[in-house]
Amino acid sequence: MIAGLSFVGLMALGAPISFVLVAVAVILILASGNGILLQSFPQQLFAGIESYGLLSLPLFILLGELMGAGGIGRHLLALAQAVMPPLRAGLAQVNLLANLMMASVLGSTVAQLTVMARLSVPEMEREGYPRDLATTITAAGGLLAPVLPPSMNLIVYAAVAQVPVADLFIAGIGPGLAMAGCFAAVIWWMGRKMDLPRVPAQALPDRARAIWQGLSALLVPVVAVGSILGGVATPTESAAVSSLAAILIGGPIYRELRLSDIPSALVRTAVTSGAVLYLVAAAQIIGWAITYLGIPAQTAALMQDLADSPLTFLILLNILLLLMGTVLEPIPAIILIAPVLLPVATQTYGIDAVTFGTILSVNLALGLLTPPVGAGLYTASLLTGVSAERLSRLLVPFFAAVIAVLAGMTVIAAMNAR
Repeated sequence: MIAGLSFVGLMALGAPISFVLVAVAVILILASGNGILLQSFPQQLFAGIESYGLLSLPLFILLGELMGAGGIGRHLLALAQAVMPPLRAGLAQVNLLANLMMASVLGSTVAQLTVMARLSVPEMEREGYPRDLATTITAAGGLLAPVLPPSMNLIVYAAVAQVPVADLFIAGIGPGLAMAGCFAAVIWWMGRKMDLPRVPAQALPDRARAIWQGLSALLVPVVAVGSILGGVATPTESAAVSSLAAILIGGPIYRELRLSDIPSALVRTAVTSGAVLYLVAAAQIIGWAITYLGIPAQTAALMQDLADSPLTFLILLNILLLLMGTVLEPIPAIILIAPVLLPVATQTYGIDAVTFGTILSVNLALGLLTPPVGAGLYTASLLTGVSAERLSRLLVPFFAAVIAVLAGMTVIAAMNAR
């Protein structure tokens, strides 16, 4: 009770979530009366990041920085536009395709929106799209990043749950592509309802030039994802090789990445990685404390009272995650939920840990675009000047599409539960 009130109080005061987690862990230990556990505190904090799989996280963050500085994102957008036929709302579909390609290398909604809002929204406005609708479609495409490899959420979940990152990456492809397909259907419906413009026709030489130049940019997602799926490299090795490819493509080939850009990209990567990795370390502490106090066992008993089947459990889980996603960022939410509910899912209901992780990731992705916390929602609003309230209303069809995918995943997971 004291720990819960402390958590709510510190969050209400605006304390960083990593500080909140460590403070609550200390309070839990002191409340248990076993102060000797504090002697293990430093070791447990370090153990939270003592994972080879986590090494891929700063490397993928670096990859995103190098892609932005080297013009790779811009060339991927041009490539998507060159291969798209003249469909109704075709430029919106181009936006979605470019987001799909960017998601396969960035793994972060905020990073993806930062790049795509600057590239896509002005181009769509020039072709007759309202700014609010162009921003909405761009923001919806950003939801692919937390699901498709190399999703930062999946990397963090892998560290917390001790699940192979490669298995999670492979498992995320199906839901990610299903979401992209549903988004394409929503855009087609919007195109017919709003009479959105077709893709402007490109002259054959311009189309050929865009495709030829874009093929080099396409090598980055191909290397990042293909090397993992092909079993050639681990996610960590893939991130390192992809970062090297981004330097070679953005520098000697596109001549947009300068040597002077690399130190600043490294600094931004270090700052972002430090914040995320400390959050993961804090997760280890809170997970260790609640496990010692038997909270997972108590939660399992409560869930068993409420849910008599895997399907019922997953439905309750989805409701809980959708609610938590509105007030917590995905990574802190994963850190809080996985240690408590993963043992319940696997041991009580026979749900695979990898499946649990993908459901977690898809669920919490929605929180990135829902108020009052949604970082992606406010990033898109800040970059384009469209109000967050307006974006929230326009995003409703895309939210419905994600929930439809989530419902399918839930049923399949329940059917496959042991």
